[in-house]
Amino acid sequence: MENLIGVGNGRTYEDFHKQIPEHVKPKFDELRVFCLNLGDKSIEDIRMHRVVFCKSMTFRWFADFEPTHNSILIKIQKDRKIPIVSLEIFPDNDTTELKKILKDAYDSIH
Repeated sequence: MENLIGVGNGRTYEDFHKQIPEHVKPKFDELRVFCLNLGDKSIEDIRMHRVVFCKSMTFRWFADFEPTHNSILIKIQKDRKIPIVSLEIFPDNDTTELKKILKDAYDSIH
């Protein structure tokens, strides 16, 4: 995938994926694919314990996903002047509203 960046740690999503609990993986993967498909400028940055989604190389992040034992902790930033929204999503949660929020956050970055 060409829309991947790194901070020099050499970690790939495949490496990161191994540390996600099995029952959380399908929801994490669903949300990851959704974020990557928001637009041509969507970039993912694989960090040690989380995946951050940015828009373009300006590194303006709009979503931060951190898997836990039973859920995904999600931080969403629409604008630097607006407080960050923090959510916890469980594997059986419907993500329709979350996806609207993520799309809005992506679209709000210029």
